[in-house]
Amino acid sequence: MSASAYASALGRFKALSPTLLPKEAYGPLLQAKDPTDLLKLLEPTAYGAELVRAGSTNSGPALFEVAINRLFVRRNRMVYEAAPFAGKPLVEAYLRRWDIENIGLILAAKAQGKSLSETEAFLVSSRDLPAGLFAGPLSLDDFRTLLQQPSLEAIVAQLVRFGYGGTLLPLLESYARSRDIFPLLQTLEREYYANLFAHSNFFQGDEWVIREYLRSEVDVKNLLLLLKGKDGELPLEAILERFLDLGTLPKSRVADLYNVRSVPELVNQLVASYPSLAEGLGPYAAEHSLVPFEVALTRDRSIRELKRLRSFPLSISILFSFLLLSELERADLRRIAYGKLYGLSPEELAPSLIVPRL
Repeated sequence: MSASAYASALGRFKALSPTLLPKEAYGPLLQAKDPTDLLKLLEPTAYGAELVRAGSTNSGPALFEVAINRLFVRRNRMVYEAAPFAGKPLVEAYLRRWDIENIGLILAAKAQGKSLSETEAFLVSSRDLPAGLFAGPLSLDDFRTLLQQPSLEAIVAQLVRFGYGGTLLPLLESYARSRDIFPLLQTLEREYYANLFAHSNFFQGDEWVIREYLRSEVDVKNLLLLLKGKDGELPLEAILERFLDLGTLPKSRVADLYNVRSVPELVNQLVASYPSLAEGLGPYAAEHSLVPFEVALTRDRSIRELKRLRSFPLSISILFSFLLLSELERADLRRIAYGKLYGLSPEELAPSLIVPRL
């Protein structure tokens, strides 16, 4: 792909970078007394306009979710629109993850008997435009229609129209017996990554950086699967069934790695290749929490991948670096907001944030 095709995207995202929250903004956000105070601190930022719009019909956590998601989707849309013709299919395939997240939310809501009003605010959407409008076939009205279906089975039947239900239909009989939606969500995720990697095959010559970026994302998912499985004493067969064999950690190593008695022993097996995991051993011993492992892996991956992406500015990498920074910002803001909601102190919240430590 000619570098000139991405020159305008580079200039555009350099201009947009100041709209991302700087690292120093997170200190005051952590010190906010409560969620209301947090929203006031966000008013002078790029989130201000969306908070005003969302405030006319929402309040509390719903106001925060709607405003955060609207700006997030607008940023995704800018990336999609900035992608040149040759890069658009890969960006489209990547952004379908928000369709998958929304579908998963809807399936979980239906399984738990939650109402439309309890669920709609948490969809990744921008007013009447969900992320999937730019990367998938589902509109916000479609999501509302799904939420209004009388049963989970009816939702799956509707999803067939949009290319998502075909792999779910064979699982409905098992769901009817177990009422466990995890196999449905796992199937959607597996199909998503298979499609995404198919679109990251070499074509223009700059896709290899994104392929490595995606492989590192899968590695984090697989490592957390191993840790959660060992913590929950899941059998090896369950881990192998859920493992995504698309990263740098091969499935052939899983049995040997998993043949230990505890999470610390598993970490000791992995730490040579993933040294940041060592950071979670102390907190795990004290609180039996896996969150520090996830934070360490995500931060280490983000630092490494941002450095690599920025090394190729006149390529599709510039689009993915902006997508990653937007995702990390959204995730950190949600951690702060829900931490405030549940009364966590700044000292408890700070170690879980990624952006301030990049």
